Amino acid sequence: MTTTADRATFTTMQEGTAEDWAIIGGHAMQFMAALPDRVLDHLRLLGGDFGGFAVDRLTHSLQTAARAEKAGRDDAYVFCALMHDIGDTLGAYNHADVAASIVKPFVSEDLHWMVEHHAEFQGYYFFHHIGLDRNVRDKYADHPQYDATVEFCADFDSPAFDPSYPTPPLEHYEALVRSVMASPIRSIYRDTKV
Repeated sequence: MTTTADRATFTTMQEGTAEDWAIIGGHAMQFMAALPDRVLDHLRLLGGDFGGFAVDRLTHSLQTAARAEKAGRDDAYVFCALMHDIGDTLGAYNHADVAASIVKPFVSEDLHWMVEHHAEFQGYYFFHHIGLDRNVRDKYADHPQYDATVEFCADFDSPAFDPSYPTPPLEHYEALVRSVMASPIRSIYRDTKV
């Protein structure tokens, strides 16, 4: 339980003092340190939601990560594969943007771009069935990450809807999530260690 002594005294940021921000900073460090727990909890929310697919959204995410892991991809890539659809529950119209925002502090610009654009690239496999342009990804044909994002969708994301695929549980990736999220590489708080 937080007491008033554990809280800043200002009512507008313009009135904040170094003492106030020391209090807030202490709380922020604890809050940031618990981020992997919140992310894992949010991934669990994807379980049981099939959305019409043969596997639920969590299983799809786990299969995508498992395929990347089996292919020998590094931890940051496997992390992105696991996280790529985490935005489904909160960003039904822009899930890739939500996922990209979550992974951004922890992965390279290249991997961030892949997550941010994977939905348009994945559309190649189904957009034509729902009246959209399956080649929408081609607007990025000259981008340095075009081929890598095509590969991500073709090799890991697209085939990850198989109920018979040996899918590890989320716990298999818990240490990886904690490890990758322990060291932000891009953040306004980049010099802050949690």
